[in-house]
Amino acid sequence: MAGAITRGFLREFDGDMPKAAKELGAGAVSALTAPGMYAVGRVPGLHLQVLPSGGRSWILRAKVGNKRREIGLGGYPAVSLSQARERAQETRASIDKGIDPVAERKAAKSALQAAQASGKTFKECAAAYMAAHESGWKNVKHGQQWRNTLESYAYPVVGHLMVRDVALAHVTRILEPIWTEKNETAVRLRGRIELVLDWAAVRGYRDKDNPARWRGHLDKLLPRPSKVNAREHHSALPVNDMVSFMARLRASDGIGARALEFAILTAARSGEVRGAEWSEIDLEAKVWTVPAARMKAGKEHRVPLSDAAVVLVKALPRMAGTELVFSSPRGGTLSDMTLSAVLRRMSVAAVPHGFRSTFRDWVSECTAYPNQAAEMALAHAIGDKVEAAYRRGDLFEKRRQMMADWAAFLAG
Repeated sequence: MAGAITRGFLREFDGDMPKAAKELGAGAVSALTAPGMYAVGRVPGLHLQVLPSGGRSWILRAKVGNKRREIGLGGYPAVSLSQARERAQETRASIDKGIDPVAERKAAKSALQAAQASGKTFKECAAAYMAAHESGWKNVKHGQQWRNTLESYAYPVVGHLMVRDVALAHVTRILEPIWTEKNETAVRLRGRIELVLDWAAVRGYRDKDNPARWRGHLDKLLPRPSKVNAREHHSALPVNDMVSFMARLRASDGIGARALEFAILTAARSGEVRGAEWSEIDLEAKVWTVPAARMKAGKEHRVPLSDAAVVLVKALPRMAGTELVFSSPRGGTLSDMTLSAVLRRMSVAAVPHGFRSTFRDWVSECTAYPNQAAEMALAHAIGDKVEAAYRRGDLFEKRRQMMADWAAFLAG
């Protein structure tokens, strides 16, 4: 029987159009096990291919344009005889419309592969962006802040979303809950999301406008950071309240109270004080040199120490096993909440960072020191021309006298 079917297959392709072959039933097809190509009838060109390995599959042989094609229609018995005939008829109908099924299938496969290659999630793009840029970041802490903010706020909303699908609704869903309560964090997070989406666009993973951009976009939906932060000014003590406050603070026990006192005397940021090491402080020269790696601006910062600051540092115990000046009882870095807890126990409506604002108000309202001296003391960025003019002069000595006057004012 198999030999007769094979002879029928040879006769079927004598011309351009396959000749009708004897129609086989499901049982006859099931019995075809010898290697070869068997026409099964009903649909011209439909064959069951039996491989030497025993595998069987459906093949439609047809002329497409000027080319003969062998078009696979699936394996047998996963694709039954009736299903194979249905697929063969659909394929022939496509050919009659001028469609090359093989070329169409290759194009679809290529499009799928291209889509898969360009299909990256936001989390994958963020990880790739950080890997590409973190070597240029100023310190390890900066990279950790990137990861923490994205993991805490962005990934729960868009982490597993395809980056091409991230839209304005997603960005506002991330930012709105924290825009007022944690504005500084929210502002930095917005910038990080914008950078990741820009990176994805350049890489070809998205082709839409950046929904995280601020100017002309989110600035129409969210209040300006300066407006939000303006509501936080109550967290700084007025200048006139500082003398009585400092007297109470000096009477308070604990390393947190000493760290806060030192931060106020030096007008330094909480993080700079909490991370201060003994090697950074020269008590003889009365200078505290904060390395660039721990400064917000990424530049080394020299702080002139008043006599009051020197006395405070000399009175501190040096704990074994740590270089930290203000060490926690277990030898680690104090948390920012330690300093805030001191203020809560004193029932003072202020935050540690607010005393930098108080210092700035004191310079402006109670002294004749130039604004540039105050800005330098606060380690704020200064325009290039001003910095060039003052750093070549006696700005450090002016700041030394200014900090001495500040300490004297605080002592009443």
